[in-house]
Amino acid sequence: MQVLIVKTSSMGDVLHTLPALTDAMNAIPGIRFDWVVEEGFAQIPAWHPAVDRVIPVAIRRWRKHWFGSEVREERFLFKREVQSRQYDRVIDAQGLIKSAALVTRIAKGEKHGHDSRSAREPFASWWFDKRHEIDKQQHAVQRTRELFAKSLGYPLPEGPGDYAIADHFLSSPPPDTGQYLVFLHATTRDAKHWPEAHWRTLAGLLKESGMRIKLPWGAEHEHQRAQRIAAEFDYVEVLPKLTLEQVARTLAGARAVVSVDTGLSHLTAALACPNLTLYGPTDPGLIGGYGQNQFVLRPASGNNMADISPQQVEEQLLPLIHSGAPHREH
Repeated sequence: MQVLIVKTSSMGDVLHTLPALTDAMNAIPGIRFDWVVEEGFAQIPAWHPAVDRVIPVAIRRWRKHWFGSEVREERFLFKREVQSRQYDRVIDAQGLIKSAALVTRIAKGEKHGHDSRSAREPFASWWFDKRHEIDKQQHAVQRTRELFAKSLGYPLPEGPGDYAIADHFLSSPPPDTGQYLVFLHATTRDAKHWPEAHWRTLAGLLKESGMRIKLPWGAEHEHQRAQRIAAEFDYVEVLPKLTLEQVARTLAGARAVVSVDTGLSHLTAALACPNLTLYGPTDPGLIGGYGQNQFVLRPASGNNMADISPQQVEEQLLPLIHSGAPHREH
């Protein structure tokens, strides 16, 4: 069976789709997937053993110059690529009008997706041949697992989902695996940031742990923040700019991670690395870290991230550092 997945973004949403592929792979021998995904996240689907072909799309970039000659040519080539295969199923796991209209609509195959009560944007269901009701009051991973089970006709497996990507990285771990922590300090919304001063205080509190601390970054303002956090600590390392694959390899080798609510926190969960995620205004119940060794710390009241103290983080982090137990199963 050949299936096309339409799940274009964001990083967390793309990662949350992986356990559904594992379910399908275990239920239907020989099933293979192609996947349409935003170009910035195109590395992720290729990590899963059931994915044949990744088809990058650039809706975010194209919409800035939709009718420009270069964008028109890219859109033509993209359409040709999507239509080069006849699929047994096309599963739209995005549930948005733009992806349904621009991608799912043009694909060849029976189109499945959420019904109007379940989709993030109800009108997206107009482009689906088969519409499935999926309970919104469950974690995003479970919603997608249920959608795939209904679309492909197998019973929804019991128990937690398996991302099936950890082996891709653990087969060749970094030489200093288990000897460092990672701080994921960058996120998109100001309200989800933990104060820079708190990160510095936490780094100071962890000096006696003997662990090195690594700080990845993406944009230049994140690079500058990382440099300020690391200043005066010789055991805190600001990493060079890394590809997503390199970031994943770094996370896979960490003893533990401290993160805010960000896409890389979901990547940490997918790798089953011990991860203490700090939440303020967002609710981890439906979209939080899903998987083994994931822990949540929130303010005692309200949703102000500054109310989570570095001492609270240290208290919850030290047992993860000193447990001595294997920090993931693979």
